[in-house]
Amino acid sequence: RSNAGEAMAWSESVDTLLANKDGLAAFRTFLKSEFSEENVEFWLACEDFKKTKSSSKIASKAQRIYSDFIQADAPKEINIDFHTKTHISRNISEPTLRCFDDAQRLIYSLMAKDSFPRFLRSEAYKELVKKQQNGNQKRWLPFL
Repeated sequence: RSNAGEAMAWSESVDTLLANKDGLAAFRTFLKSEFSEENVEFWLACEDFKKTKSSSKIASKAQRIYSDFIQADAPKEINIDFHTKTHISRNISEPTLRCFDDAQRLIYSLMAKDSFPRFLRSEAYKELVKKQQNGNQKRWLPFL
């Protein structure tokens, strides 16, 4: 169960939103409604990838991220510039934990500047805030 005001705190920054399980779930649902959930899925895949310890897993995870999000006609292809895509394509045969950093930064920026403000203006977000505010009032005023 969410803490009172938690949904309101998500409006502080995209980082606050992405770091919160419920906030992330709400943001993903919103992005799905806009047909752009591949952005947050890519960002999450990169966050997971950067924590990889085993060198054999680095190669297989990098290949999966590449085939899911980067290569032409990928099932969840993200919108990144030609230069970034080419750089990743050239280096995917010998991936490092930082090989997706530029693309991840671009997608993060896109979410922060574009998707996140629209999420904060969405009816879904406003409803979450309202529910939490109503729930908070009832907790403090049991006679309501």
